[in-house]
Amino acid sequence: MAYDPSTLPDVSGLTIGIIGGTGDQGRGLAYRFARAGLTVLIGSRSAQRAAESAAEIAALPGVPADGSVSGSDNDDVACRSDLVIIAVPWDGHAATVGALAEPLTGKIVVDCVNPLGFDKQGPYALPVPEGSAVQQAAALLPDSRVCAAFNHVSAPLLADPEIDRIELDVLICTEERELVGIVGALAAHIPGMRGIYAGRLRNAHQIEAFTANLIAINKRYKAHAGVRVTDL
Repeated sequence: MAYDPSTLPDVSGLTIGIIGGTGDQGRGLAYRFARAGLTVLIGSRSAQRAAESAAEIAALPGVPADGSVSGSDNDDVACRSDLVIIAVPWDGHAATVGALAEPLTGKIVVDCVNPLGFDKQGPYALPVPEGSAVQQAAALLPDSRVCAAFNHVSAPLLADPEIDRIELDVLICTEERELVGIVGALAAHIPGMRGIYAGRLRNAHQIEAFTANLIAINKRYKAHAGVRVTDL
């Protein structure tokens, strides 16, 4: 079955929360979704910092004048959002996610965190007792609908207002097939992107780890490489 964007659901009415929205990845995703006209909430441990980041994003080129971008603390953003993206540093992942278990009950949670280490030889994948970052999130959020996606999206490309299209595929790992369509539709709001089902959560560890390879590629070739799946 070929990829068919016409079958994607309408997610334009969803409120998208981004926990870690003041970091490079979270901020970049927030900008792209705000630019697409979606309602975006920026989450941070500091409500003031989140509000400042939201105001900066709202003023960027391409964001509609009547767009909705606001910021608050993580707990408030988790409560007010329909779909929440986790984009925090790995070393704070477990603590941040675990603290939001109650407000994230029943919510769609998209984890894009990559457990990586860095030394003189470059980036490398870190072991995770649960298997992967998203499996850790799923264990901490037993009452949420958890999936992995957006792991391989270049933050500099997301943040560059002169780039209109980002030609790559977002690999989605989840136990719920319905989430593939919802998250895929969200990805499709960024021109050039496709959301592709890549298996259950147990398959996410190699996707997260592959980010280390992409970083090495980008460093060697001075690029912003992503992933594109052929024959779809």
